[in-house]
Amino acid sequence: MKTVMLAAAALALSAGAVFADPIEGMWKTQPDAGKFAYVTIKPCGAAFCGNITKSFDAKGQEVKTGNEGKQIVIDMAPKGGGKYEGKVWRPSNNKIYLGKITLQGNAMALAGCVAGGLFCKSQDWQRVK
Repeated sequence: MKTVMLAAAALALSAGAVFADPIEGMWKTQPDAGKFAYVTIKPCGAAFCGNITKSFDAKGQEVKTGNEGKQIVIDMAPKGGGKYEGKVWRPSNNKIYLGKITLQGNAMALAGCVAGGLFCKSQDWQRVK
């Protein structure tokens, strides 16, 4: 019985990895105000959230900005076709925007928008391997 339970647990864990959403993982942000970050995105309820894992200066040296651990991708809900909608926080001005993500393989286009999505500013993020 113990062997069957261990096998079932192993199968459940491996199935979770196989069915992970493509947005999950660690992403490198585009530089903003001379710095960039690694953001870890994982499920949060029915959506996805991302927290700043590490911060770097323009030369790629790890720095402490005080933003490590803070949520930057907020409640991104899958909309199908590699698209997600939710909110994004921009550390350089401490504002939260309507957020849109489009995934294509290991590249992510993340947009922060105002005026109901009429005006957006985009960043290109790359998956960290």
